[in-house]
Amino acid sequence: MIKIAKQAARIGGKVLLEHLGRVKEGEIEHKGRSDYVTRVDRRSEEAIISYLSAETPGFSVLAEESGPPQKVGDYVWVIDPLDGTTNYIQGFTMFAVSIALVRRTTRKDAPQIPGLGPVEVLLGVIFNPSNGEMYTAEKGQGAYLNGTRLRISQKSDFSLCLLATGFPFRAKDYIKPYLTCFEELFWAASGIRRAGSAALDLCYTASGVFDGFWELKLSPWDMAAGTLMIEEAGGVVTDFNGGKNHFSSGNIIAANPFIHKRMVEIIRKHFYHENRFVPVPGTTS
Repeated sequence: MIKIAKQAARIGGKVLLEHLGRVKEGEIEHKGRSDYVTRVDRRSEEAIISYLSAETPGFSVLAEESGPPQKVGDYVWVIDPLDGTTNYIQGFTMFAVSIALVRRTTRKDAPQIPGLGPVEVLLGVIFNPSNGEMYTAEKGQGAYLNGTRLRISQKSDFSLCLLATGFPFRAKDYIKPYLTCFEELFWAASGIRRAGSAALDLCYTASGVFDGFWELKLSPWDMAAGTLMIEEAGGVVTDFNGGKNHFSSGNIIAANPFIHKRMVEIIRKHFYHENRFVPVPGTTS
């Protein structure tokens, strides 16, 4: 399956490279404010699904542009054909194809993807076609970059940590609690980066470039492959409350095990009130 997923990512990546720098304004659609889709997203997704459907008949597909599957089997490909669409449109080469294979499960402690229920992520592939970086992970088999084993960072001093985040462009009503959270983390850590691709941020965290990552209101296809990358590299993935509802809530904290708890403590107090995800009273208009 990992070979199939890698080839599917290459197929999607080839489509992206063929059209890089050639997307015209009339070919860009607005899914929401600051949320775009192009014909290239759709062509990449179509090419990926066509290949996977031929190679794995009977598997279901959950993809960003195609929507939920009409029939859901035990095995589901979760696909983001272009993570970092705004970057891609602008010619900023922080974008990737993200593909995960999940298996539906009855385990009550498993994270849940809306429409699929509890799932176990079996493998993940994240491919940046602009530089050839192919990140792969298989459950119980480790995470790799072009064949080299990935290890999460081992920093325990929060003041020395470099964090990554994504701005809440899909949930701008939360900008004030987000910014107060950002400010506290900014003062506590060594630095913060925002590159515009959650999939790649998770890969860089898994590889130790970043020590931790947080973002809110992501979709399952943004992070399914990346969460396995983190776990197989020795990191920890949770929602903002320290639980396993990251796929259903869209809120994720991924970090090395030494600083993860501290990140949860800081982030949770800005977004949770009585264990409900709401702007903390007094921080929003």
